[in-house]
Amino acid sequence: MTVDAMQAELARFKDPALARELVRAIEAFAPDGATLMEVCGTHTVSIARAGIRDLMPAGTRLASGPGCPVCVTCNRDIDTVIALARIPEVTIATFGDMTRVPGSSSSLLAEQAAGRSVQIVYSPLDALTLAQANPDRQVVFVGVGFETTTPLVARAIKRASELGLSNFSVFAAHKNMPGALDVIVSDPQLKVDALILPGHVSTIIGSEPYRFIAEKYGIPGVITGFEPVDVLQGIAMIMRQLHEGRAEIEIAYARGVMPEGNPHAIAAIDEVFETCTATWRGLGDIPGSGYKLRDEYAQFDAVRRFQPAVEPTVEPKGCRCGDVLRGIMAPSECPLFRTVCTPENPVGPCMVSSEGSCAAYYRYY
Repeated sequence: MTVDAMQAELARFKDPALARELVRAIEAFAPDGATLMEVCGTHTVSIARAGIRDLMPAGTRLASGPGCPVCVTCNRDIDTVIALARIPEVTIATFGDMTRVPGSSSSLLAEQAAGRSVQIVYSPLDALTLAQANPDRQVVFVGVGFETTTPLVARAIKRASELGLSNFSVFAAHKNMPGALDVIVSDPQLKVDALILPGHVSTIIGSEPYRFIAEKYGIPGVITGFEPVDVLQGIAMIMRQLHEGRAEIEIAYARGVMPEGNPHAIAAIDEVFETCTATWRGLGDIPGSGYKLRDEYAQFDAVRRFQPAVEPTVEPKGCRCGDVLRGIMAPSECPLFRTVCTPENPVGPCMVSSEGSCAAYYRYY
């Protein structure tokens, strides 16, 4: 495909005429009232940036969900990473958003300012290269993310094993989405009617892991992309299901998602990791929703290797990030929003991450 053809193809997903047609379809099929949750943090940003909430029919509520991996990382995990950073021989390698997330008494950015070794990387393979280039340092990669990033971390660990690297390890705080959705849709306080399912995660796991949502709970879901027309198409398909009384898991993002997902990526995860109970901010402990290293790769588990002394966990006073992640309140309803809590002075991770609901509301509303 030529560059011009590619640009023309991408322009279709921002076509105003098509967007207006989809909005009319949404209005035609919308029930008297419905709560739709956009699960993915990128969807939250896309919806806010394009003004899609303002296009919804009266009575239709778009609620943000637990789709930002930085946001759902609990304070205990943040404190553990900070404890690892305080070990003299350790260099923390992490994505940029994680450096600003406040723990109980500090952050990685504050630790860096105090002289700790904290390096921002763009890939776990960058952390692997950092370890190779600095054999006198213990490089710990902070593994935070959903199924989208977990396969690459698995490959980095396997590569470290093949190279015999003794100065590379991972703090594994990876999570998988279906377990959290089970908690969300069964929450009587939320009463979600349908799910806008994540495009990125679904390129890895496909549509089958969500099927229980329709079969067990009778709640429809549509996997969709991130351009304005993508999101509107996904919402229109949901509204049609609600109008017809159906509950199915459909794919509106066929250019990126297959029902079976990506078998190579899934195999990479399964080879290195096994599922475990994970603690989600706002949702608590969810069995089977996290990943831990299998015993054969235990030497790359940073917590097992260093046994860090972690301070007692203290939650930020007044922060309602957990309720925002559950979808039971909008960021603007938090008493700290725009007053005490801002992107320059974040109290909670939802204001830190580029995919955080609070950051999106601050910027676009």
